[in-house]
Amino acid sequence: MRATLRWAHADLRTHRGEALFIVSATAGIVAALLLAAALFGYATNPWQRVFAQSHGAHVWIHTGPDADASALAALDGVDAVSGPYRTAHVTVESRGARAAVELRGVGTEPPVTGRPLLTSGRWLTAGTPDGAVLESSLARALVVGPGDALTLPGTGQTLTVVGVADSAEPRYRPGERAGTVWAPPGAVRAAAAGGGDRPGQVTGLLLADPEDTDYAVQRAVTRLGAGAVTDVSNWRQARAEAQGDTRLLGQVLGLFGLGALLAAALAVYGAISTRVRGHLRDISILKAIGFTPGQVVRVFLVQHLAFAALGAVVAIALTGTLGRRIPGRLGEAVGVWQGLPGHTAALLAVPVGAVLFIGATTALAAWRAGRVPPVPGLVGAPGARGGLAGPARSALGLRVPPALVLGFHRAFVRGRHTPATVARLALPLMLITVALSAWTTIARFDSRPQELGLAAALTARADKDLADAEAKALIERDDRVAAAHPGVEVAALAPGQTGTIALRGFGTRQQPYPYSVAEGRAAAGPDEAVAGQGLLDLLGVHVGDWVRMTVGGHPQVLHIVGRSIEPENAGRTVSTSLDTLRENDPALRATLYQVQLRPGTDPGEVRTALSEASGGRLDIHEVTSPADRLSAMRGVVAGLIAVLALIGLTEVSTVIGGTVRDGERDLLALKAIGLSPRQITAVTVTAVGFTALAAVTVGAGLGVPLAGWLIDAEGRSSGIGAGIAHAPSPVLLVLLTAAAVLGAVTLALLPAMRAARRRLVDTLASVA
Repeated sequence: MRATLRWAHADLRTHRGEALFIVSATAGIVAALLLAAALFGYATNPWQRVFAQSHGAHVWIHTGPDADASALAALDGVDAVSGPYRTAHVTVESRGARAAVELRGVGTEPPVTGRPLLTSGRWLTAGTPDGAVLESSLARALVVGPGDALTLPGTGQTLTVVGVADSAEPRYRPGERAGTVWAPPGAVRAAAAGGGDRPGQVTGLLLADPEDTDYAVQRAVTRLGAGAVTDVSNWRQARAEAQGDTRLLGQVLGLFGLGALLAAALAVYGAISTRVRGHLRDISILKAIGFTPGQVVRVFLVQHLAFAALGAVVAIALTGTLGRRIPGRLGEAVGVWQGLPGHTAALLAVPVGAVLFIGATTALAAWRAGRVPPVPGLVGAPGARGGLAGPARSALGLRVPPALVLGFHRAFVRGRHTPATVARLALPLMLITVALSAWTTIARFDSRPQELGLAAALTARADKDLADAEAKALIERDDRVAAAHPGVEVAALAPGQTGTIALRGFGTRQQPYPYSVAEGRAAAGPDEAVAGQGLLDLLGVHVGDWVRMTVGGHPQVLHIVGRSIEPENAGRTVSTSLDTLRENDPALRATLYQVQLRPGTDPGEVRTALSEASGGRLDIHEVTSPADRLSAMRGVVAGLIAVLALIGLTEVSTVIGGTVRDGERDLLALKAIGLSPRQITAVTVTAVGFTALAAVTVGAGLGVPLAGWLIDAEGRSSGIGAGIAHAPSPVLLVLLTAAAVLGAVTLALLPAMRAARRRLVDTLASVA
């Protein structure tokens, strides 16, 4: 044991850089996996906590005011009912900020099922007949809290915010989903009488078996009648919205973390294998003085397991102390994750799993060291090295620099380990290419949103007293507006009546809305429509099929002629022209306008100008881009690239060490034919450069199609749809290639110079 420790200590002093690389790479990989676990926990548990504590309803059914919603309590499989509550859809305003809300009439005692969880303030009381409790996402959008006042434009009615609460229902989204406001029934009746839109009822159902959600909705619609049901939302939709992009971040971190773990394990395997080949003489001597094969294996295995364990401990310490201080959602996720029940188990399981995986790979390479024969004279006895091939000799005859010819020959002709080396080095470079593709795709949402389903930069909703033509003219009066497409967006019952989908009618046949069509063609004729991937998956239909849905009790049949990229509503959207919807309802008027701006225009400035020009008769919002929600991914991707680059440096250092040692046998011959130390150095550096060039070519060549497949697969699973992936620009790939090759050449320069200047007696001793 004493001799083992002394040999390990001497080896560590000789290879400090390699040890530092292994420790740092392991720390980065384990930290990435821990952050992925934190994001997964953060994505799922906050909503689950709210749902459990509030005894959340699995289904919320919105009906007309005359529907017998109380009959839903008698349905089989319904354990409890929340409501029915009278509702009114109105617009509220606070300090110039507006939002569409659903006023829900509730009593002075919070409901047992679907109970809002107060985060500030108090619940409604009989002493505040104009009181209101706001759902937390709506309160954040309006920047209000307890004590603030909300006005209902055009009615003269005012509500006083008395509390803010969390809810497990779908969150408020400007221009897409109304926020929830709990108010006394008298305030709801007054709002409905004062011009509130779509008075109705909402009922929550707590099911005995959550997996029966679709069947329960079917029975509820059958009991009430399709014409009575206006909207349906369920717990799966709410959970998916709550998880949203945080879960995507966790998936990205987890995927790259596992890929980096594999790359690091292979890098460690390559490092040990190369060291075994370079220390055959030393290992033989160890065996000659009494080391058993098992002891030799243990030396390598324990040493590298210690490096990996040290890296894992560093990752745990950094994540535990600094994780919650990371700016943005990532730091918030770590803070929440540290308070969850499974935190300690994950904090131990992830590092232990990573260390064991690296240890398993290390054991395979160390086993080769145990098989080295104990007779130094037989170790490394050179076989037939082989001369230069015909093309190489011809190249030398054409006065091609010897460094290029001999470097290529050493790297690919004589290097029997080169394919494995190229494969190991290509893996982190391939993952870096995938990461760059993810970065480029996110940036594309900012630079070219019109290609990704975001042609409009603003949405405008007009007051009821503003005619369609007048509203359109008011918007297009600004020179910075390219087009204002009138439209409507309504909830429609899907076939089978198991849920609701978004039916949109934007633009006219004379001025069609520019949907981003990824498959098929744009809708042009009567009854033609395009649909998002989420809707196609939900209904089990394809481009070319006909779909029948129910809108306000009336059937609407549409021909799906194309698949559009739909970043919102999980892709559960079918879109046609406003003219098509008016054929079914001639009295239909536009309720919103999709506003396209000229290139280079600031949406915020146009929004302010249009609001002032309309005198408050237009409620204008900026369209939220997925890039805004995915901004945290850029920092994550940058960190992953740094970790992968570190793993690549570990492999490059292994390549350099192996190339230098393989070149020691050629040193005498190269000096004998008259090559100077500078030329000999160039041979080694060129061999390393060619190896790096081959690796980056393979890595980038495989990384670009792999990235496209992964990003499009994520797009399909999220409902956005395939067709959003964008490969890095050729300039970026050239820069990646140049960085990899120049980095490898720079790192190889000093070791190659030292080897080229070795004395002949040292060279003879090393090859003896």
